[in-house]
Amino acid sequence: MFARLLSAVVVGIDAQLVEVQCDVASGLPAFQVVGLPDKEVTESRERIRSAIKNSGYSFPAKRITANLAPADLRKEGVGFDLATALGILIASGQLDPPSARHVVLGELSLDGAVREVRGVLPIALQAEAAGLEGMIVPERNGPEAALADGIAAYPVRTLAEAAAFLAGRLRLTPAVVDREALLAQTRTPPAVDLGEIKGQEQAKRAAEIAAAGGHNLLLIGPPGAGKSLLARSLPGILPALSFAEALEVTRVYSIAGLVERTTPLVTQRPFRAPHHTISYAGMVGGGHGLPGPGEITLAHHGVLFLDELPEFDRRVLETLRQPLEDRAIQLARAGVSVRYPADFTLVGALNPCPCGHLGDHLRACTCSPHEIRRYRKRISGPFLDRIDLFVELPRLSPAELLARPAGETSSFVRGRVVEARRVQWERMKGKPGRFSNARLDSREIAVHCALSPDTRRLLEAAIDRFALSARAYTRVLRVARTIADLEGASLIRVEHLAEALQYRSIDDLL
Repeated sequence: MFARLLSAVVVGIDAQLVEVQCDVASGLPAFQVVGLPDKEVTESRERIRSAIKNSGYSFPAKRITANLAPADLRKEGVGFDLATALGILIASGQLDPPSARHVVLGELSLDGAVREVRGVLPIALQAEAAGLEGMIVPERNGPEAALADGIAAYPVRTLAEAAAFLAGRLRLTPAVVDREALLAQTRTPPAVDLGEIKGQEQAKRAAEIAAAGGHNLLLIGPPGAGKSLLARSLPGILPALSFAEALEVTRVYSIAGLVERTTPLVTQRPFRAPHHTISYAGMVGGGHGLPGPGEITLAHHGVLFLDELPEFDRRVLETLRQPLEDRAIQLARAGVSVRYPADFTLVGALNPCPCGHLGDHLRACTCSPHEIRRYRKRISGPFLDRIDLFVELPRLSPAELLARPAGETSSFVRGRVVEARRVQWERMKGKPGRFSNARLDSREIAVHCALSPDTRRLLEAAIDRFALSARAYTRVLRVARTIADLEGASLIRVEHLAEALQYRSIDDLL
C-alpha cells in the first residue's frame, strides 16, 4: 500500500513543504529512505522501527520505501521521523488515511515519545501561507507554532497520540499563545544601565546617536575605560521590538535551536558578542549540509559587539563589509544558496595599541612604532569606511572613579531615542525595510538631508580636510540627520553637521 503525508524542511530563513511518501510492498524485509536525505535522516530508520514497536503497533516485515519529495532538495534534521512513522502505519493498513492535510513534524525516541525539533516557526508560517488545515508538532514546540496566526498547531507527546488524532479517535486542543502578553515582556531592566557608567559623556552621546539612527560605532580606548560596558548598555536604549521584528528574530533563533522553552517569542533585542577566535562559518553562517545562521544573523535587529577588534581574523572582518551594506548575507554552497537577514548595529572596541596604553598619561606605552602600525593595519580602510561613529574613551580620572554615577539613566535616554525613531519611521513610511537613518539611500539623502549654504560650506571644507570618500560623505549626512532628529529639528544645521564630523575624525585615533 501507499501513503502520503506532508512535512517540511527549513532552507535559509524560510521553509519548504516536503511530501513524505511511504510504500510498503511484498519482498525481502528492508527499509530505505530516498530523496536526497542527509545522515540524520537516514539514521531515523532504527528510531522509527523501535518507536512503532514500542507504541503498540507492528513494524511490517516487508520492503518499505520512504521517499522525501522533491528529490532534488537536500533534507536534513530529525523532523521527518514522525511523518515517516505515520506514513508506514497508514501504508501497512494499521491506520486509516487522514481526511485533512496537516504538516507533521517531530523527532521520535525509541519508546515512541515525540521530541522537539528546530525551525518550527518558519515551517508554521509556510504552512499558513499554503492554506493547510493544521500542524502536528511536538508538545514543546506547540507555543512556537501557535505564533502563526492562521493555522492550528496540535501538540502531541507520543507517536500513539499522533496516530489516534489522525484516525479521529482523539481530540486535541490547538496550542494558543497570548501575543499581547508576550510583547508586554519586551522591556526588562537592561544588563548595563547608562546611568551606572562613570564619566565618558561623549561616548554615551555617541551611543545615543547610534541607537537613534541605527549607526555603527567604534570605541577606542585603554583597558578598563568602559568600552565593553558602553556596548552592553546599547540594547537598553534601543526601542522595543515590534511584533513583526520579534517574529523575524524568533524565526532565526528557531532555526538555530535557541528559542527558550518558557518563552516562544524572542522579545529582547539580541546582543551577540562572539570571541575573537570565531571562525568564518561561525560569523557569517555555514556548517555541515544546509548553511545555518551565523553571529551576524543571530544579531538581526540587535547589536553585534566585536571586542578586541584587531584580534579577529582579517578574513572574518572583511566578510562583514557586504552585510554591513546590504543588511543580509548570501551563502552559496554546493547545490544550495540561502539568504539570511543581517540588519544589526555593529559596535567594535579596540585598544589604541597592542599594550593598550598609547597616549595614556599615567602608564607609558611599550610598543614600537612598527608594532603599532602592524596592529592598526589589521583593520582595513574599507572596513573602517563602513563605521559611522568613532569615539575615544580616555582613562577615567581618580575623581571620576571615586564619584557616584550621576548620568542619565537608560530609560531616560531611550525616550529620546524612541521619539527620534518615530520621526524616521514616519519619514520612511511606505518603504519596507527602511526604518532608520542608517538605511537612507542617495536619493533619500538628497530629499531629507538638505543643507543651508553655511552648512554646505562646512561640509565642503570637511571633505577636503578629512579626505572623505563618497561612502563616508553619505554616512556623515546620515549621522547629522539623526542628531537633528534627536533635537526635533526639521533641517540639518551647522552644529548638527559639526558634531557628526567630530565622530569622523579618526586620524588622531587610528
